[in-house]
Amino acid sequence: MVQKNLIAGAWVEGPDAVKNINPSDTDDVIDSYARADQAQVNEAVAAAKAAFPAWSTGPIQARATMLAAVAAEIMARKEELGELLAREEGKTRPEGIGEVMRAGQIFEFFAGEVVRQSGEKIASVRPGIDVEMTREPMGVVGLITPWNFPIAIPAWKIAPALAYGNCVVIKPAELVPASTHALAEIIHRAGVPEGVFSLVMGKGSVVGETLVNHPDVAAISFTGSVDTGKRIAAGCAARLAKVQLEMGGKNPLVVLDDADLDTAVDCALNGAFFSTGQRCTASSRLVVQKGIHDSFVDALTQKMQALKVDNALAEGSQMGPVIDQSQLDQDLNYIEIGRGEGARLAWGGELLNRATPGFYLQPALFTETDNKMRINQEEIFGPVASVIAVDDYDQALDVANDTPFGLSSGICTGSLKYASHFKRNAQAGMVMVNLPTAGVDYHVPFGGRKGSSYGSREQGRYAAEFYTTVKTGYTLPL
Repeated sequence: MVQKNLIAGAWVEGPDAVKNINPSDTDDVIDSYARADQAQVNEAVAAAKAAFPAWSTGPIQARATMLAAVAAEIMARKEELGELLAREEGKTRPEGIGEVMRAGQIFEFFAGEVVRQSGEKIASVRPGIDVEMTREPMGVVGLITPWNFPIAIPAWKIAPALAYGNCVVIKPAELVPASTHALAEIIHRAGVPEGVFSLVMGKGSVVGETLVNHPDVAAISFTGSVDTGKRIAAGCAARLAKVQLEMGGKNPLVVLDDADLDTAVDCALNGAFFSTGQRCTASSRLVVQKGIHDSFVDALTQKMQALKVDNALAEGSQMGPVIDQSQLDQDLNYIEIGRGEGARLAWGGELLNRATPGFYLQPALFTETDNKMRINQEEIFGPVASVIAVDDYDQALDVANDTPFGLSSGICTGSLKYASHFKRNAQAGMVMVNLPTAGVDYHVPFGGRKGSSYGSREQGRYAAEFYTTVKTGYTLPL
């Protein structure tokens, strides 16, 4: 059976389809999913444009009720959807269920935000005139989402877009269409009006390019690679469309001599290797002060050796497979690059055989590395982390900030002085103290600096910065 695209309120076939393969068991085909062509993307955009006037000015309670219904169904089906997510993406079942719950919480949050939208009214410098500032939706919004969070990232783009009165056309990553397709079915069942929400699956070179260059798409929100993000930014700039980009990370976790060793090791293990390290917020650089270095490396290595790497649906599995052969090849290539640069592979990095054929890789830890090495400057996006030894806090901060990225940054320390200084001086959009660099709340802003992000923040109330435009109105009272 081929799962269809949702265009203008109807489920439609594409000119061809692609199989969705389980990375934990490559013999398991989850289903086939339709690929849209350029004409179908144009149809979805046209339907969104036609639906926008009524949706953007209609009763806000209808929007709130619809989003709340989506949240309720997601939560009611969290185990079923979590298993589907684990099956198609490779993160463990508990991680999959956790991601589904987050998607539900996001829709629940924005159901409330619909009726909390506000403006400002101030006095004019001209006597007798009133001034009001209000926010209005952008129009048709194109959403392009990645494979590593196949329901949470679509949720945190779709929910605010609809809450603020926009119409949505979304293209999920072709590797993981099932979770977003299931979410689209839920939104459709919740009663979203025809044309307000469309799902167009397929190739980035076809679907994504069409959305980016379409004159009727007012804004593009993208999460993915830096290179693709730059091309999208250029395309949007050429036609003066609004753009929001969430891209890479090379996130540091600083561990000072005064850190609690168990806390530091747990933060590193979680941040570097959970979700198979396939998170833009992963702790891929472990910046460790020399006094604690050896004990930290020993303890972390022991924890890594004890990690159960297995089928994402296997009982007790703590780390699933890499997403596909291409990503596995990239991870293995960087392991060889690290060795070639003179880094010491302290443990891991070997291919694993399990009961089912899949893309299984031991988590890998490098020591004796320098921050200038490619493995410490380029995003690997897999279960590979490096330890960088430093003399003191000042050097640790310098190393942490010496990166083209700036998404998340963490420190493990018992010192309030160093924790406070790090929070202020870390060049990142998010800073963690005695917590993993990966793992954030759904109701606060998400985003970074430098090569990690471009445009306004995602999530929480800050999402309004992207999904709305400000209007200033002047009135001379009669």
